[in-house]
Amino acid sequence: MYEPENENEISEQTNETVSSGEYRYGGGFEKESIYSDAHYTSADDNTVPPRYYTPPEPKRPVKKEKSGKGGKLIGLIALCLVCAILGGVVGAGFMSGRLSERVESLEKARNELVLAQAARDAAESEGTVATPVSSGAALTAAQLYDQACKQVVGVTTEVTYTNFFGMNSSSAVSGTGFIVSSDGYILTNYHVIELAAQNNKDVNVILHDGTRYVASIVGYEKYNDIAVLKIDAEGLTPVVFGNSSGIAVGDLVYAVGNPLGELDFSMSTGHVSALDRLITSDESGVAINMFQIDAAVNSGNSGGPVYNAAGEVIGVVTAKYASTGVEGLGFAIPINDAVSIANDLITKGYVSGKAYMGVSIDQRYNAMYAQYWGMPVGAYVYSVESGSCADKAGVQEKDIIIKLGERNITGYTDLTSALHSFSAGDTTDVTVYRGGEEITLTITFDEAKS
Repeated sequence: MYEPENENEISEQTNETVSSGEYRYGGGFEKESIYSDAHYTSADDNTVPPRYYTPPEPKRPVKKEKSGKGGKLIGLIALCLVCAILGGVVGAGFMSGRLSERVESLEKARNELVLAQAARDAAESEGTVATPVSSGAALTAAQLYDQACKQVVGVTTEVTYTNFFGMNSSSAVSGTGFIVSSDGYILTNYHVIELAAQNNKDVNVILHDGTRYVASIVGYEKYNDIAVLKIDAEGLTPVVFGNSSGIAVGDLVYAVGNPLGELDFSMSTGHVSALDRLITSDESGVAINMFQIDAAVNSGNSGGPVYNAAGEVIGVVTAKYASTGVEGLGFAIPINDAVSIANDLITKGYVSGKAYMGVSIDQRYNAMYAQYWGMPVGAYVYSVESGSCADKAGVQEKDIIIKLGERNITGYTDLTSALHSFSAGDTTDVTVYRGGEEITLTITFDEAKS
């Protein structure tokens, strides 16, 4: 029977690496095509510098330097054993003292943000970020661009890597974001600030006039590729949200951002090409609902807004088709989804309603191991969190999860993806292989708090 060999070996198998940045169109998890995000491409290995774009210094004079208040959100990665912590597939008791201190610091900073937001809400009788509003009169392209320049920001962070000669080098990761409140909340993609979150690096925000800030990371939701930043500023011009549920194929759209990390505040135009595309990230395996546009988007556009003809934001640029010679295939997260996530991150520090299972999965267990040991492919349960819904359902260590709901499970990525099709409180069947037989259990999912 398959047995994990030792803790150190297992840990090595589950360390997180630089995101591949690739997406696929899932089409219901059937035939898939490879996509890449509009932010960066992957490094071949740890000895080759990542192919990030390094923007030049802004040509406009810098007016002031400010640092955002509050702690930076630390990326919670797998800490030991085989436990890769993704979505609700987690283990219990792996938090170090040092990490606990950082989380406490972050919690304090987040509480301050929530209290400040509550005070503003009471004074202004407004929502946390905003709610979608109906479309207004159409703007000319020039009018829209003039407006967008007040609302769109550049987002950069520095990463370090080992170069060909074994020396540490650094490079900039560049993306785009947009202002969602006059006091400095900014929405962008998680993958734009992913390495900064994981490595406690500064995130820099640059306004159109050249003013540069160091932002704090309020929160992020990696599976939906959304992050919220905060800069110490007042009197900013926030975007107006449109209603992404009302968009139609053929609608005119504009994308404003920083393609290639160099051509800052560029605008491209196009149309909505398709709706309800399921785009799957190679790293998480989770399908995200997006709409397709033919406006030109490139590396550095990630996290930027998609405007409708009225100058309202209806989406967040996230991915583009990666095949050589193919253009005109960009994808955006609907703004209604993004705003809902952003509000949860600001007020709660996590996205509410996500299903949580409470198991740790040995990612080394694959088809080769299964064949060798004469067992089925699936997600090998390394441990079960005491008191979790998996524990209550009867899932045990060394079980192999082979089905969740109606979806067959062939490994960790399948399980993570399947889990994200459920919400907290949902009840379904989970089928496990144990002791030579298949056992079907009933599970009611807990709510993920991170």
